[in-house]
Amino acid sequence: MTTTYLERLLDPWKEFDRMNRLLNMTASSGSSEYPAVNVWVNGDKAVITTEIPGVDRESMDISVSGNTVTLSGSRPAEEPEEEGSYHRHELWHGKFSKTIKLPFNIDGDKVKATYRNGVLRISLPQLEADKPRKINVS
Repeated sequence: MTTTYLERLLDPWKEFDRMNRLLNMTASSGSSEYPAVNVWVNGDKAVITTEIPGVDRESMDISVSGNTVTLSGSRPAEEPEEEGSYHRHELWHGKFSKTIKLPFNIDGDKVKATYRNGVLRISLPQLEADKPRKINVS
């Protein structure tokens, strides 16, 4: 459903949110909105997935420190063919960086990342020293 001019006038906050999302998607510098991520925490492990099609493995950077993971990279802009110009230009391009905090410290030596069909999946195990230990009462 398309939004009409009258609908945008009646709900200016919705229009402000739409414009803000559009600016974030087309910004040439990093945005905390991109890429969108899913984060699952299951006991002593977390899994992050994100869709970043068109991003080369070589331009991705994943770093961990303590309980934070930072994803960064870039996707080049697509140039119009020959002498043409864009009629619509909605695909995101540029640099991105996103930092995600987890509820535990990460064992950086055991982090695994895979990238298939434009989907990045990162498995982040909890640092062994931070795992809860059962204390026997004597």
